[in-house]
Amino acid sequence: MDDRFPGFQSSRLVAEQQPGDNAAPESVSELAGRLKRMVEGEFGRVRLRGEISGYKRASSGHVYLCLKDDSALIDGVMWRGSAGSLPFTPQDGVEVIASGKLTTYPGRSRYQIVIDRMELAGEGALMALLEKLKAKLAGEGLFDPAKKRRLPFLPRTIGIVTSPTGAVIRDILHRLEDRCPTHVIVWPVKVQGEGSAAEIARAVQGFGTLPEDGPVRRPDLLIVARGGGSIEDLWSFNEEIVVRAVAASPIPVISAVGHETDTTLCDHAADLRAPTPTAAAEIAVPVRAELAHNIATLSLRTQRIVRRYHQRGSEQLAALVRVMPRRDALLGPQRQRLDDVAARLSLALERRVATARRNLDRHGHALRPAMLTQRLAQARAQFEGTARMLAQVDPDNLLQKGYVRVTARTSGKTVTSAAEARSAGALQLHFGDGMLEAKVERTPGRAYVEPTQPTLL
Repeated sequence: MDDRFPGFQSSRLVAEQQPGDNAAPESVSELAGRLKRMVEGEFGRVRLRGEISGYKRASSGHVYLCLKDDSALIDGVMWRGSAGSLPFTPQDGVEVIASGKLTTYPGRSRYQIVIDRMELAGEGALMALLEKLKAKLAGEGLFDPAKKRRLPFLPRTIGIVTSPTGAVIRDILHRLEDRCPTHVIVWPVKVQGEGSAAEIARAVQGFGTLPEDGPVRRPDLLIVARGGGSIEDLWSFNEEIVVRAVAASPIPVISAVGHETDTTLCDHAADLRAPTPTAAAEIAVPVRAELAHNIATLSLRTQRIVRRYHQRGSEQLAALVRVMPRRDALLGPQRQRLDDVAARLSLALERRVATARRNLDRHGHALRPAMLTQRLAQARAQFEGTARMLAQVDPDNLLQKGYVRVTARTSGKTVTSAAEARSAGALQLHFGDGMLEAKVERTPGRAYVEPTQPTLL
């Protein structure tokens, strides 16, 4: 024993039973169990107010979080069954009131609250959650006005997502029937309470997946509707799952949730917000009677325009006819010119005939028989003189006197020298009584002609 600290005993190397010890040492698990029983027995069920921190949903569906205030923090867990029935999606920074059982978690030597019910701590917390979610979704561009689509002018099929009972669906159908009867498909959903947000989102997504040519035709327009109520009653239309489904819908959406003063995030995500469900029906379709009246009015205006156009064209044509010259005025000069040309042509023909007759008379004496005979005799004498001259200069006439005319066999040209004969090679020798073919033989120092075959003329 240390004298400085009475009652304090220094540690030994091996534990030994000490005087006064009447119980064996307990295990950590035993102590943790005693603490757990004490905490659960002492406190039992509690209701805590605090700000959510470290919110996390595990893959198992269980939720883990912390509740804190200015000076303290406690762990919390919410099992999957309780977490699935929450009417809102918890987020960090939101103040809530959590009810549950206080217990310990021996695995980490911590005490925690097992939450079975969690509510927002007043409308201020609810609005804070709403504004936080709105800022988040707006930052992702879900509310961008540039992404809003124009609604079809006259939809053939309208899909309505709302409760199948109540005044809302009756008001919409009645208003559509009054204005312009249209094919309507109702997808019944819960519009508040547990699971309502998931049903609304599935309905919007379900309409979008319908085939355009299937047995149930995909609507041309959707109306998401609910009657008025408190912010808690309309909260399902602020849920992120609903807002994302509306923003991603391939079909244009009209949001008609609550009364004119009520606003939800679904209104911001839709292509158009209607102040009431009845107003949504009025926006969705035109009034059939007004449409028929407008068509009739346009038809009458079209007929008047056609008649006015035809009348104006007739007036313009009449005006052009008045200023245009008449046919006689247009053709008169041409007719006169034709008559003048015809007269001149007649005179020209007469003059031409007269001239030809004079020429014939002047030269006609040369065509008398005696004159023709004389001219023929003169022509014959000239021909005979020319023939005698040709006979005298004909080289073949000399062949009767012993001369020979030599021509190249290939070209028929007369050969006049020994060089041409050697160049030609094959020759033809023309005598007075016939022709003889020959060829030139070349021997060193001389060349001679060797007859090959005689040919008689």
